[in-house]
Amino acid sequence: MRKRVRSHVALTAMLSVGCLVSFAQSGEATYKAKCLMCHGATGMADTGAGKAMKVKPVTDPDVKKMSEADMIKATENGMGKMTAFKGKLSDAEIKSSVEYFRSFIK
Repeated sequence: MRKRVRSHVALTAMLSVGCLVSFAQSGEATYKAKCLMCHGATGMADTGAGKAMKVKPVTDPDVKKMSEADMIKATENGMGKMTAFKGKLSDAEIKSSVEYFRSFIK
């Protein structure tokens, strides 16, 4: 009986850690799948598409002063030539990708 309980506890712990790691990576994965082509690997908008659409880099003062809520709203509704992702990505995907993008702000 004790062995079974330990096995369940161990399995639960492993699944919990796996879920946390998966959640932590989802922002990066979503960013790479949906945002990287314009915003670049480090948020510098140094891609062909980013340059063509004149996307501001993460170092731009206007970008730096945006709050997380502002960036989420821009991602949901689109901004400039950026497409709107509301209905295409879940709220959690949008939030985690914005958090990942904001990690580039120094």
